[in-house]
Amino acid sequence: MQNFRPYYAVIFTSTQTEHTEGYAEMAEKMEALAKQQKGFISIDSAREDVGITVSYWESLEDIKAWKQNSEHIIAQQKGRNQWYSWYNTRICKVEREYEYGNLPS
Repeated sequence: MQNFRPYYAVIFTSTQTEHTEGYAEMAEKMEALAKQQKGFISIDSAREDVGITVSYWESLEDIKAWKQNSEHIIAQQKGRNQWYSWYNTRICKVEREYEYGNLPS
């Protein structure tokens, strides 16, 4: 980890309403779109009773640009109006990381 450069994590935690029609398709579309954005590094996501999606970015400016992406704005509006009963977004600076083992295939 000699050349580690700090980066940013956007942690999106949510609970869904019962009206989830179109949610999975939009989530896939947003992930594909995010991967095309400047400064995108990677994404992790899990959904059970509470959903958690963490996206990783090179800079705060890159995060701001993603938040203002026109297709992402439409997804945000649908989320507030239809899919989410609650959500929280946190933006954190990652200054160090470490891991153990191999990810499952």
